[in-house]
Amino acid sequence: MKRRRFINNSAIVGGLLASSPAFATKNAIGSDDFPIIDLHVHTSKDQTIEDIVNIAFEKDIQFGVVEHPEYSMKDDVSLLKYIENLRQYPVFAGLQPTGPGWSKNFSTEALAKVDYVLMDPQFFEEGNSYGDPMRIYSFDTYVDDTNKFMKAYMDYTLEVITNDEPLDILSWPLFLPVCIARDYYSLWTEKRMNQIISAAKEHNVAIEINDLAHTPHEEFIKMAKNQGLKFTFGSDTRDQKTGRLDYCKYIAKKCNLTKDDFFIPQRKA
Repeated sequence: MKRRRFINNSAIVGGLLASSPAFATKNAIGSDDFPIIDLHVHTSKDQTIEDIVNIAFEKDIQFGVVEHPEYSMKDDVSLLKYIENLRQYPVFAGLQPTGPGWSKNFSTEALAKVDYVLMDPQFFEEGNSYGDPMRIYSFDTYVDDTNKFMKAYMDYTLEVITNDEPLDILSWPLFLPVCIARDYYSLWTEKRMNQIISAAKEHNVAIEINDLAHTPHEEFIKMAKNQGLKFTFGSDTRDQKTGRLDYCKYIAKKCNLTKDDFFIPQRKA
């Protein structure tokens, strides 16, 4: 399945809101002229889809709900059931795969019914000399050789962006494990950032501004904006923290992002 191209006309959300009772928010474009849409929200035992819809009404935020297909969907039947369930609610229906090869269980036709796919590069192998599987969001992720880790991390990030599976959004960009996060600004060199930006541009992949991780930073966003990349907001929440987008709104305003700088999915019928 070829990657879906960006929907460049951000007015699509306004049209949906005006024409369909399925969308809850009153105003998709915020006071700073960029869309208040969080495309990285999960249901969980602590947060039902009804909870998410209530937050959308209360805080005037549009949401996209994502699920890890490897964990809960084994074929087209289960994928279509997931999508059909979300279609009852005023949300976008997305997927968040955890690793390459995820799409092999689904047909092109079924995947085309998903509104968008986002993926992060947080799960990969051989990032240290001990052969530990890298789970870089984890507090105890161990990096013994920073150069070895960064090479493996960059290779995997580029694989996530450039492989031939569906992808619309690179999530958790430039996030680093706790043990080396103090070196964030020296490790994310201009060369490394440009590699990611060039790959994303070539493959029509938007960049998530992640509210939980506070990444990426101002320099990267401005570099990506100058290359014509699109952005999304993502909180990666599944509890009472859903609806918090303070970092996203702060950095978007600081980088002078407008509605034209954002990728907005098309809600499929």
